[in-house]
Amino acid sequence: MDGTSTVSGAAGGVDVQAVYERRFGDTLAFRRQMWDVLCRDFFQQYVPADATVVEIGAGYCEFINHIRAGRKVAVDLNPDTRGHAGPDVAVITSSTSHIAPLGDASADVVFASNFLEHLTREDILSTLREVRRILKPGGRFLVLQPNIRYCKEDYWQFFDHITPLCDRSLTEALEMTGFRVPYVLRRFLPFTTQGRLPNSIALLKLYLKLRPAWRIFGQQSFLIATPRA
Repeated sequence: MDGTSTVSGAAGGVDVQAVYERRFGDTLAFRRQMWDVLCRDFFQQYVPADATVVEIGAGYCEFINHIRAGRKVAVDLNPDTRGHAGPDVAVITSSTSHIAPLGDASADVVFASNFLEHLTREDILSTLREVRRILKPGGRFLVLQPNIRYCKEDYWQFFDHITPLCDRSLTEALEMTGFRVPYVLRRFLPFTTQGRLPNSIALLKLYLKLRPAWRIFGQQSFLIATPRA
């Protein structure tokens, strides 16, 4: 479940799109089905049907294409993201640390998946401040993030991972940039679709219903942050 984001400019000039096609090309069809289930059975509860939703580091647009919302925006520096966005998704080709086309307090929900670990610490803080700027008061920043406390042996198998993050350090970064963090799910999803569990939609649906399994297999955290008044 790692690597859903196309992280432009964070891998030292490496052709990140080519890397992800090599890494996930064989599983793209499964991943689209996986995100359909994840959005419908889990993430949708945090996204009102009429909300303006922004996915940063949208990459293959797997979240933003499947979530139901009034207005959907994908932000990624890589222009190839336009080729993955659905017809109801507006695409902004931009760094996530300065999303000029989006005004202050213009989004109800911002989402990021497997993205921040690809950035430097400075870029993480700049991105978090930008997310706070575009969120409405009372808006939500939803973050799905590999937690190095639970996947330290695998965290560095992806050479474009730059910054180690866990639920505690990410909470600290969010609080440093004007958020409060009312919800932290330390263990949620496994680290990757290339792990020991088979790629099965039926198994994923069962997994989402069995919270005790999250404490065993969960290596990614899910956090909800809201702008501090």
